[in-house]
Amino acid sequence: MLDQITDRPTAPGIRARTNRSPLPLLTVWLLTRLWLVPTALKINPFAGGGGSGGGAGGGGGLDPSVSKVYTAWYAVLSDGSFPLHDVSWQYPPGAALPILAPGLVPGLGYGHAFIVLAALCDAAVFALLLWAARRRGRSLAAPWLWTAGLAVLSTMPWNRFDLHVTALAILALVVAPARHARAARAARAFGAVTAVAAVVKVWPVLLLAGTPRGRRTRTAWVAAAVTGVAVTAGFALAMPNAFSFLAAQGSRGIQIESVGSLPFHVARHFGWSGTWAAKDGSHEFVGPWVHGVSAAMQVSTVLAFGWLLWWRRRSDRAAAHVLPDAALTATLLFVVTSRVISPQYLVWLVGLAAVCLLRGDTTQRPVALLILAACLFTTLDFPLLYRGLRDDASWLSITNLYVRNLLLLAAAWLSARRLWRATVPARRPA
Repeated sequence: MLDQITDRPTAPGIRARTNRSPLPLLTVWLLTRLWLVPTALKINPFAGGGGSGGGAGGGGGLDPSVSKVYTAWYAVLSDGSFPLHDVSWQYPPGAALPILAPGLVPGLGYGHAFIVLAALCDAAVFALLLWAARRRGRSLAAPWLWTAGLAVLSTMPWNRFDLHVTALAILALVVAPARHARAARAARAFGAVTAVAAVVKVWPVLLLAGTPRGRRTRTAWVAAAVTGVAVTAGFALAMPNAFSFLAAQGSRGIQIESVGSLPFHVARHFGWSGTWAAKDGSHEFVGPWVHGVSAAMQVSTVLAFGWLLWWRRRSDRAAAHVLPDAALTATLLFVVTSRVISPQYLVWLVGLAAVCLLRGDTTQRPVALLILAACLFTTLDFPLLYRGLRDDASWLSITNLYVRNLLLLAAAWLSARRLWRATVPARRPA
């Protein structure tokens, strides 16, 4: 699998056909999913637990994100309103779609239906990446990365609705590259699907960062704006409190797995008087200097946005690989400058990196390897070493988190550097 990810790009104008059989890939995908999905469902006899889906809202013993958080949101949303005083609801109104969808699955309790639908999204993404790779005559690096990345993340991807959003983002990027007579239609489809994904969870709006100059950017951005406004307005008219999520964002602090948390983990061993608290739907540091670091992280996000604007002004974005490459760069920059890095963020990065690998001329192959390595340390961090990190500030847990976050920082720096070098013409001396 690694040899496919690191394949050298083909020469311009040459469409390289791969003769590699997809059978090993299909076998690995099937075996990993036959292990991980039943484990998420708590019906894997080798992983302990048992039982099946059962009554309405069932799912006892499942991951708390599904059995408690999502189930509680489903109860409120199915009554026709968005959560009003729930600080953990921090998502745009479109997030109601993946939360409500399991209620339409017959014969299963809510929790089991949610995981089954997530498994179907995973299968759909795998099939899409495999189809796109073989249709374009590329290596199978993209579906390999998706298969391995999610497997390394253990059962977490199937217990979060980030898999649904990532599937939409991947679909948007795959439909985008059409040229000539179909270019306008592809740009509209890309913009519309991107908008739907962004109305579910905001980050897919970053996919628009790499749109090429001229008519295709205007077409994509207008389609995204019209679709986003229409979907948001539909929710706002149909259900009260559609914008309640905005009130939950202002008070966010430094989540204990973010880049900004790193100095506080060490400071706990040297007399720092702060601690962690369950706050705003996550575990965050509270105490001296936290507010200042939080403000610094927000400033760094603004600077990342400024760099993207400067890159757009100077870059040549005509090549088809630039759109997914820029989407990955933008998302990495905003992940590492965020006050929160939840484990499910790695699902976004794996998905975007996989789309990059669909093109032989991508600049992001080494970045994909760094993201895959970060997935391993993410799983070690959560759930394996998480209690030691949160409660005990154990050096093993802290070291693991430092390695994971340094890998993400390196990926963001390398991604931006390679994108800049590939797209910004060198200045000629006067």
